[in-house]
Amino acid sequence: MANQKLVAVIDYGMGNLRSVSKAAEHVATDSTRIVVTSDAQVVKDADAIIFPGQGAAKACMQALADTNMTHTLIEAAAQKPFLGICMGLQVLMTHSDENNGVTCLDIIPGTVKKFELDNYPELKLPHMGWNQIHQTLDHPLWHNIEQDNRFYFVHSYHVAPQDQNLIAGTCQHGTPFVACLSKDQLFAIQAHPEKSAQAGIQLFKNFLSWNGQR
Repeated sequence: MANQKLVAVIDYGMGNLRSVSKAAEHVATDSTRIVVTSDAQVVKDADAIIFPGQGAAKACMQALADTNMTHTLIEAAAQKPFLGICMGLQVLMTHSDENNGVTCLDIIPGTVKKFELDNYPELKLPHMGWNQIHQTLDHPLWHNIEQDNRFYFVHSYHVAPQDQNLIAGTCQHGTPFVACLSKDQLFAIQAHPEKSAQAGIQLFKNFLSWNGQR
């Protein structure tokens, strides 16, 4: 179809690609095409980017380097609507404390820190399962998603941005932690919307219709 919106799901060997792409395809209109790709040129040509990820920060950064996707990803995050998911949020930061320190993409200044649960012996790591996200910014990606709706999480680390104004949502596992960040045309979420039932599907729907404007 002419004038289709091209949405690239970045394949660098670290994402839950099938679930993410299927969730996006489920809500895509005929004017939107979802493509899973490891081709930097396709990413450059795309109108919007979905950056999924799971596993460890060091392996994620190495996989980006191995697929020659690092610079392309940084450019894309600065230029077009961009949705980061789980590890696709964490590696946007400057540095991760994982594996005695990992240099990340530095798209959003800040650090990735491990949960400290010494005062919460009843809680485990990873933080896994359903939990509420409290929306702290009025953002187009929250459209038709109720305040404190539940999303599905699997992670042992959380992001700590330098600029608190970028926080779009918070959650709690022992102490509160950052669940979502928003910067210009970028939105990133620690939870897995592809596993988060109707709220997650709505978030994908909102992203596919988003032009990057607030």
